[in-house]
Amino acid sequence: MASKPPFPKATQVEHTKFGLGAVTETTDEHITIKFDDHGEKKFVRSIVEPALKKSDRQPPVEKRRAARKKAAAPAA
Repeated sequence: MASKPPFPKATQVEHTKFGLGAVTETTDEHITIKFDDHGEKKFVRSIVEPALKKSDRQPPVEKRRAARKKAAAPAA
């Protein structure tokens, strides 16, 4: 039976090199983290976990792209 990961999905973490991010996926061997300034990265858990610490910050608000307005059709 697999043990419970120390950093489950949605945990806010801080990495020594990449800064603040949120865990997006955790398996027995890998962990994927979406960093605020460096995008999403996948790591081998046994290697990266010593470089991670939990953060008590609130997750950032996802930025949404502005919707483009359709050009008005010319009046006929």
